[in-house]
Amino acid sequence: MLKRLAAAYAESVRLKLLALVLAPLLVGAPVLLMIVWAWGTQGYDQLLVNKVSSDLGTARQFFDRVQMSLRNGLEGVATSHRLALVLERGTPADLRRLLEEEAEEHGLDYLLLLDAGGMVRAGGSFAVPADRSGWSVVREALHGYAQHGLEVFAPAELEALNPALRRAAHTPLVPTRAARPDPRNVESHGAEDRGLVIQVAIPFDGPDGRLLGVLEGGVLLNGNQGIVDRLNTIVYQDASLPLGSQGTATLFLGDTRIATNVRLFEGQRALGTRASQAVADKVLDRGEPWLGSAFVVNDTYVSGYQPLADTAGRRIGMLYVGFLESPLRDTLYKALAGLFLLFLLVSGLGTLVGLRGARAIFRPLERMAGVIARIEGGEDSARIGPTASRDELGRLARAFDHLLDSVAARRWELQRSAEELDRKVALRTAALEEANATLRRAQQQLVMNEKLTAIGELTAGVAHEINNPVAVIQGNLDLLREVLGDGIEPVRQEVRLIDEQTRRIHAIVTKLLQFARPGDFAGYAEPTDVNGVLSDCLVLTRHNLNRARVVVTLKAQAGGPVEMNRGELQQVLINLIVNAMQAMPEGGRLTLDSRDIAPDERLPGAEPFEGVLVGVEDTGHGIAAGDLARIFDPFFTTKKQTGTGLGLSISYAIVQRYGGRITVESDPGRGTRFTLWLRRQAVYSDQPTAPFFAAQRITAGG
Repeated sequence: MLKRLAAAYAESVRLKLLALVLAPLLVGAPVLLMIVWAWGTQGYDQLLVNKVSSDLGTARQFFDRVQMSLRNGLEGVATSHRLALVLERGTPADLRRLLEEEAEEHGLDYLLLLDAGGMVRAGGSFAVPADRSGWSVVREALHGYAQHGLEVFAPAELEALNPALRRAAHTPLVPTRAARPDPRNVESHGAEDRGLVIQVAIPFDGPDGRLLGVLEGGVLLNGNQGIVDRLNTIVYQDASLPLGSQGTATLFLGDTRIATNVRLFEGQRALGTRASQAVADKVLDRGEPWLGSAFVVNDTYVSGYQPLADTAGRRIGMLYVGFLESPLRDTLYKALAGLFLLFLLVSGLGTLVGLRGARAIFRPLERMAGVIARIEGGEDSARIGPTASRDELGRLARAFDHLLDSVAARRWELQRSAEELDRKVALRTAALEEANATLRRAQQQLVMNEKLTAIGELTAGVAHEINNPVAVIQGNLDLLREVLGDGIEPVRQEVRLIDEQTRRIHAIVTKLLQFARPGDFAGYAEPTDVNGVLSDCLVLTRHNLNRARVVVTLKAQAGGPVEMNRGELQQVLINLIVNAMQAMPEGGRLTLDSRDIAPDERLPGAEPFEGVLVGVEDTGHGIAAGDLARIFDPFFTTKKQTGTGLGLSISYAIVQRYGGRITVESDPGRGTRFTLWLRRQAVYSDQPTAPFFAAQRITAGG
């Protein structure tokens, strides 16, 4: 049955046209519907994730502003005239009253005044003298630096500050579905008694500038619904969540909700419930944010969780924002279902119209098929004949007859010219390919020459314009030191930083000039012992290598000198050694080796020459495949904060000026090897090089 159907299909235009008309409905429509469904749901999910990510960023900014506002308020108290008067003339009762009033005004749950040793002088409910210098923020303040951060207070610490704080921190645990097992006995009414506190410490000085003490204050976040309600109001403003969804915000201590507007029952907040195990594992254990759907108490929310850390960097809790997923998901499914029904309706109507139109095509096509069959049977005079149709099919029939008349006359002519045409095409193709290759090489060289010329002109102008103000800054710094003498002590650190940055500007400008005008920086070329230069470089970098826990292996086997400036060779090697050390932040092995170039060794695309190979190999993190072809480009760097992107470009220019090359092999995650190809007899070039094109020819990935 299937064979007969296949044979009929192969021989019938009618069946083919029917198949073409019905294919969009029977095959295309289901496939398109599946693609639309997949793309729609995937795109919608991504939109939800992007929104909750943005909401989480807004919530984190608000939470940070809350902490900064507490710090700013307490700094105002520390510098207030009122505090100075009470410390100078007031009684202990006046001091306690001042602390209570300021704590109430700035929304603090406790406020302590510590002496210069960190002992509590006033505030709190301590039964015995208490030493607060063990807290990180207090310790920083005792050294003169205002500080704030999150800390977890034990129940006894809350009790010592204020018994009411311990009662406020007490949060009974509620059994929560999907939460991970907890050592606290939930069935026997276990509770979270620790307190998550925003802790602030501000130093204050006497008239003589000497540290008198520290103001320490804090806000307990357990049960602090004001913060989460304000956070929820800011993140989820009116009309930001259409379709009946609602936004929520929560603060966690560990995986326990201590402040939230998520509802457990109508009107009751879900305090004491816990995050799901999947969320806790990812956010608390691995320190990664959670963005996506998550089970929250009793429903699924599009959720964003971010870990909260104390001043020591330990993950102690989470910040959460999210909104109900089901209203948005239901609306999406309804919209897609309506779209699918409309698509099916349009496809069905189009199919009916197509079937009716196909009938007018069948008969002329069948006549053409009959003529073709007669011609195949040897009847060369067979033709369709006159037709009354004036549409495309009628024109096609007439053209078909004309074509049949022309085929016989031209067959012999085509056969005669075919071979001649093939020969000419082959010749023209080869010539065109050669011309295109020549044009591409010329364009590449022209573009690079223009770039290097522009860089040289720009660099000279930038260097001139920058060096003048840098010289003025440096001169005024020297004058400032001379005029102020010992009076510079309060700002000596700032002056030193300015001095360092001006020297850094000068170094960057020098590198720019060295790259743009290498001839101006070229040194005297002389026979240079490569092995000796390697040893000198190790002496110069030994201290930094030891400090970075880098083990060095030296294999100096070169048998003769190379013609090159010793200082420039040392500059290139030290740059490669420092780059290798920075690629091994956790330590590793650095191998330096030298040997003579073997007679059968040569650079890719270059003539062999006599000289020395010098290798610098590390076991660092390697170079990404996408960066490997660009490492010699001017201003390209992966060290965005500290690098200028000129070190390797200058090193390449120095080596190439003497006729040498630098190649690189890298295996990401395992290490990198740079190889210097140095000539015994230099072949000089004082023009700026084009490292990008040259490096592409000789750079290999490991």
